[in-house]
Amino acid sequence: MAKVDTRRHIGDTLLERGVVTKDQLMHALKIQDKDADRSPRRLGQILHAELNLDRHEVMKAIADVFAFPEITFDKSPLPDQVIERIKRLSDKLPKEIIAELREIKAIPYLSQNNTLVIAASDPTEPSLPELASQLPYKHFEIAYCRLELIQEINHRVFEQKNEYLDLLDEIEFEQTDILEEEEETVSEAELDAEINQSMLNSLIEGMLMEAVRKSASDIHILPAGQRSTDIMFRIDGKLQLWHRQDNVKPEAISSVVKDKTRNVDRFERDTSQDGFIQRRIDGISIRYRVSIMPLVGEEFDRKFESIVIRVLDDRKVITDLNKLGLQKNAYQDFVKAITKPSGIVIITGPTGSGKSTTLIAALYSVIDPSRNVLTVEEPVEYLIKGARQLKIGQHMTFDQSMRGILRHDPDIVLVGEIRDLKTAEIAIKLANTGHLTFSTLHTNDAPSAISRLYSMGIEPFLIANAINLVMAQRLVRKLCDKCKRPINPPIEALKSLGFTDQEIEESTFYEAVGCDHCHGGYKGRIAIMEALYFSKEIREAIMKAGSNIDEEHIRRLAIEKNGMLTLRSSGRERIKAGITTIDEVAAITLEDG
Repeated sequence: MAKVDTRRHIGDTLLERGVVTKDQLMHALKIQDKDADRSPRRLGQILHAELNLDRHEVMKAIADVFAFPEITFDKSPLPDQVIERIKRLSDKLPKEIIAELREIKAIPYLSQNNTLVIAASDPTEPSLPELASQLPYKHFEIAYCRLELIQEINHRVFEQKNEYLDLLDEIEFEQTDILEEEEETVSEAELDAEINQSMLNSLIEGMLMEAVRKSASDIHILPAGQRSTDIMFRIDGKLQLWHRQDNVKPEAISSVVKDKTRNVDRFERDTSQDGFIQRRIDGISIRYRVSIMPLVGEEFDRKFESIVIRVLDDRKVITDLNKLGLQKNAYQDFVKAITKPSGIVIITGPTGSGKSTTLIAALYSVIDPSRNVLTVEEPVEYLIKGARQLKIGQHMTFDQSMRGILRHDPDIVLVGEIRDLKTAEIAIKLANTGHLTFSTLHTNDAPSAISRLYSMGIEPFLIANAINLVMAQRLVRKLCDKCKRPINPPIEALKSLGFTDQEIEESTFYEAVGCDHCHGGYKGRIAIMEALYFSKEIREAIMKAGSNIDEEHIRRLAIEKNGMLTLRSSGRERIKAGITTIDEVAAITLEDG
């Protein structure tokens, strides 16, 4: 009897349903054959990960092929009684099996008549039957459930439990006899006495876990007194106090963090240090970039330090340009710029404005196995599949690597930041020798990037010919859809942002309220952007201006000829769409925007 090619059967079904085209299917099958020896992936995984097809459409069709039922809900969030039922069921089952199920995005969903129903985002996962057979049920059934629902259940059932913080509630904070308040200096013996209290380790591990679960971008650890330390999380761009630890000297907490951090010296307290921590949180590998700086305190002999920990969660990496939320004109100009064979694409904005996120999404859209993609970043934040990310360190500096890439036969280069004349010159040289180059620059808006490059020493004709696009961006907080409330704002406030009478008449404006699902009325952030595409008119204006670069003239020309939105007008569009508030846009855009 001839062996049935299950892949072809699934592929034909997807083709018949219009989920994939014939070319997409053939491409996915080729990738699967090529990867088979190294890391075999199922067809659905490849269609979603490599071809950016809608995951739910693909997996639903595959589930139908194998006759897996689908679990759906009309309401979101899921009803509390469903969550409570899954909690009770999970508490009865072996924790190690539950952890493995969660790792593959599956959860025990329902138990009846000695049959366990397991909901899975990919019911064809090979390890599912083996895991299910280890559970104390005579029979099991596997059902398909879309990934977003699985993630919601995981978050509400499991991720609220933080065993480290639970442990803290049971521990009394003891004051050691040798820690006298009048003593000015802190010895290593004293620190060890405090560190040996298990609560400090639990506190730091719990902090790392909670930061991930609360979607914090950064953790700040700051001395708040002789025996007090504040731990703050930056969530949606705003710092908020998460925990104040009393009855422990700040130096002890700093030492615990250092003990957990690679590449730092616990006993060095007079210079800045950088290192990293790696943990597996809820089945996901998370990296933490640690920055430690000495502080001046009221007590001269105390060695206080400020610690900032950047949370690097690869789940937050956007690899699809369509998910960046670029507005229509900006999207069209951005795509034109990054699909050219050469030239520079520059993203500008302050720290924390999402520049790296935009660059990585752009890079993923042009990465191809036939092209050599190099990145020079200091430090590297996210791993980019398909790119060669050069390692900056003691033996190879940023400048050395920039000079080296010219000899490394690149097609596409990402330069973390144009920081000085040397970097700018190499970026210009790459663009003028047929390479597509991505980089960032710290300027307030797009036109001022031209002046900045000129002030570094780059001639106007080189700037005009080398750059494809400069895009300035900021992040504004998004209103919570569950609690935002319509308001009638003062006309003066609207006029100051540039709203016309017609826009005021036709638009609905909202204010932040606050509820259990958000942070003070906001949840998540979205970019506003000013995309300056270097059209023929813009290039001519730059070359004609020479050393007398007129940023305002370039801005007006881009608005009139290319339809460019300034940062403020981009913000107005977000307000009109009910995405953010007047206060958010007014706070981060320039008056003349």
